[in-house]
Amino acid sequence: MRRYLKGILKSLVIIIVAGAVAYRLFFSPIPVKTVKVAQDSIVAEAMGTGTLEAHIRAAISPKISGRIARIHVDQGDRVSKGQILVTLDDEDILQQVEMAKAELALAQAGVERAQAQINRTEAITKNARVTYSRYSKLTDSQAVSVKDIDKAREEMEVSEAELHREQTSKIEAEKQVARAQAAVQYYQERLADTQIEAPFDGLILSRTRDPGDIAVPGSIVLDMVYLDPLWISAWVDETLLGKLKLGQPCRIIFRSDPDSQLRGAVARISPQADRETREVQVDVTVDQLPDTWAIGQRAEVFIELDRRENTQIVPQETMVWRQDRPGVFYVEGKKARWTQVQLGLQGQGKVEVVQGLQTGQDIIVPGLKLPREGRAVRIEP
Repeated sequence: MRRYLKGILKSLVIIIVAGAVAYRLFFSPIPVKTVKVAQDSIVAEAMGTGTLEAHIRAAISPKISGRIARIHVDQGDRVSKGQILVTLDDEDILQQVEMAKAELALAQAGVERAQAQINRTEAITKNARVTYSRYSKLTDSQAVSVKDIDKAREEMEVSEAELHREQTSKIEAEKQVARAQAAVQYYQERLADTQIEAPFDGLILSRTRDPGDIAVPGSIVLDMVYLDPLWISAWVDETLLGKLKLGQPCRIIFRSDPDSQLRGAVARISPQADRETREVQVDVTVDQLPDTWAIGQRAEVFIELDRRENTQIVPQETMVWRQDRPGVFYVEGKKARWTQVQLGLQGQGKVEVVQGLQTGQDIIVPGLKLPREGRAVRIEP
């Protein structure tokens, strides 16, 4: 009998413990946190990751080969258009300029000598023509002999031939002057090329050469960028291309300062998508850069696609999907109830609820343990 009572007592204990566990697991109120459906604004955004880039970038390189005599700037320096950045050794070219100038002076002197000789021969030729003309008029009167007339004609023809030869010599001397002038201009331009100027106002990003190095055309000495504008070249999924427009406002977050949000706008949309990533490049201007920035640094861009004002908003984390239908849990009579909702815009961790909820209504924030339909709940403060 005693053994029988012990068995009954043991069974009752098991039943009580099992009941307590079952109540604890399935019927006791579970603690939940709630939020209220709010009236607020919401922004739908397209997110893209990109880098800070310059619209205009220039690799500073010499037009001629030469030894670098001096570099006047360094990386990080701001420069103005026309400012001397690099000076090449110009000793050899200066000598060539002086030699070309001497050749020009010699050629110009030759032109002057040729002109003086032409002036002298023109006078002789004029006199010979006058003499021959006078003798020719006296032929009928036989005041002069045929021999004298022939001699006057010969002297005239000789002087005319000499004048033509000297005029030809002057033309050749003038050509030599033109060649010498071209040589002077060429070497003066090469001399000017030893001074490398800034093509625009900008910032020196890097310096790859030092004084004493040999620089040749095409070799980069300095790398510089134009600062207006600088923009973020971001990559956005091609499925959003139809929603992108020039001038759309943007939020910009640099990874160097994730707590700060900068403003900008869409400036350019690429007409070509990347065939591998299926993304399009979108360039976004920045209204005001942070105090410290670097070309090529990473940033996230959030492009505003649409906006709603004064609409019902709930946190994204409160959404519970059932059979591909969106919904939320709310509290009714201390029990959890699920209801389907109609969604609108989504962005920045918030969701617009077009239909299914009321402003001010308490909805459950799902935790590690999602309540089932009709489960008793206890709202935690």
